[in-house]
Amino acid sequence: MEGGAGLRNVNSHCSIADMDDPDFSRYLSSKPRLNIERQRSYDDRSLSELSNGFGRVGLDHFDATYSPGGRSGLDTPASSARNSFEPHPMVGEAWEALRRSLVYFKGQPVGTIAAYDHASEEVLNYDQVFVRDFVPSALAFLMNGEPDIVKNFLLKTLHLQGWEKRIDRFKLGEGVMPASFKVLHDPVRKTDTLIADFGESAIGRVAPVDSGFWWIILLRAYTKSTGDLSLSEMPECQKGMRLILTLCLSEGFDTFPTLLCADGCSMIDRRMGVYGYPIEIQALFFMALRCALSMLKHDADGKECIERVVKRLHALSYHMRSYFWLDFQQLNDIYRYKTEEYSHTAVNKFNVIPDSIPDWVFDFMPTRGGYFIGNVSPARMDFRWFALGNCVAILSSLATPEQSMAIMDLIEERWEELIGEMPLKIAYPAIESHEWRNVTGSDPKNTRWSYHNGGSWPVLLWLLTAACIKTGRPQLARKLIDLAESRLLKDSWPEYYDGKLGRYVGKQARKFQTWSIAGYLVAKMMLEDPSHLGMISLEEDKQMKPVIKRSSSWTC
Repeated sequence: MEGGAGLRNVNSHCSIADMDDPDFSRYLSSKPRLNIERQRSYDDRSLSELSNGFGRVGLDHFDATYSPGGRSGLDTPASSARNSFEPHPMVGEAWEALRRSLVYFKGQPVGTIAAYDHASEEVLNYDQVFVRDFVPSALAFLMNGEPDIVKNFLLKTLHLQGWEKRIDRFKLGEGVMPASFKVLHDPVRKTDTLIADFGESAIGRVAPVDSGFWWIILLRAYTKSTGDLSLSEMPECQKGMRLILTLCLSEGFDTFPTLLCADGCSMIDRRMGVYGYPIEIQALFFMALRCALSMLKHDADGKECIERVVKRLHALSYHMRSYFWLDFQQLNDIYRYKTEEYSHTAVNKFNVIPDSIPDWVFDFMPTRGGYFIGNVSPARMDFRWFALGNCVAILSSLATPEQSMAIMDLIEERWEELIGEMPLKIAYPAIESHEWRNVTGSDPKNTRWSYHNGGSWPVLLWLLTAACIKTGRPQLARKLIDLAESRLLKDSWPEYYDGKLGRYVGKQARKFQTWSIAGYLVAKMMLEDPSHLGMISLEEDKQMKPVIKRSSSWTC
């Protein structure tokens, strides 16, 4: 976690008294404009319709319009009150812990800190509000009928986006969202000060590529949950989305539609060999594009952006489904690749050397199942499994229905390796020995089967639970939650677990890690009320489905 952000320098913070803060407060108390009329959704429309007609896009629906429940008390969350059975005793404990992590700005809750671990001697930056960390907390509050904190967070981070961002003498792009922010209270002057980090304090000084994507995804989740169109239609929110997209859609030397990224730019925020085109970023990029497409206005400013988004979605979906996908048949094809092919008829388009395929993947790959591999670039394929990217691929429908089922088949076939005793491996397998020294620079935190290097992260429970529900496997989600309930509360909600099976609390794991708590609550509420899935799930657009004949294992 400490790699994601630290404290900003003096030029990057200001107080309430001297801050040029647009008056977003008028939106906090204003009556929301609700989407009452039922419209054909973006999920039901094809991208070709959007690019040709540019009519107003309605919000997408998941089976039925979502109706948020009322605000609940601490020990009786709304989601549990709507069900006839008694909630697990952990639920009340989890809500209490989640509320303890709330951060306030001018008396209004604006997020949750990363961890509330008083036993730890070093605070580092675990007392900050991270954009990616807050997402499961936000979803929990939305599912519990408490959208105000989410709205406050979206508006405050939108304001932070407008700050000038510099690292040494270099100015970052205008659309970059912060990795995190902190609120400093001055009881004497009665002012609050925001301190934000855009990467200049992070390990390696890497800007958070995923923050902007999570912001767009969360804005869509808020809109879907509340039916409140007024927030996403604010000129400031429309501009914020366009700025994020402009960073990603700008033309350059790229020959692929995927985003080129540095190591440490996302949840894996330390050196782990994920530079290039990591699956996590590509899946989040795809989902953010689709979410933005459902919210961007078709006005003079939005029309050009929408056209570029539609074109990129077509190219990105084809590229990812064609070149990142791996199953038994495709693995066998790569194993037989010829090299040094030239011209547009080449089969081995990236000139991957078959001898570079690691031995473990031949045993890991079942005859049924498949997954999106970690990275594809010239002469390089990272065959590691990364959980977040594959789960987001399912939820965003970057994965076709057949590929989604194959990913879930793989998880069931390799349950011991990917789930073990605590969901879920962030990456598999761990790198060790000489490879570990070369890839991580001998990172003492990312030793084998620990932290980002094969550690087990409870926060990923909500993503896998959502994927289970979307693919029609609720019994698998129940099994995952049962595993989590056997340990999480007893172990004081640790950040991650170590070991091949995830049996041991991580050697440097913080206790009362907020997204471990929130991830459990979101998974629990989704399983009890699957309609919540509509906040973070998008259905497949048939126009983006490529004709791929290289494998039939998806439908075995």
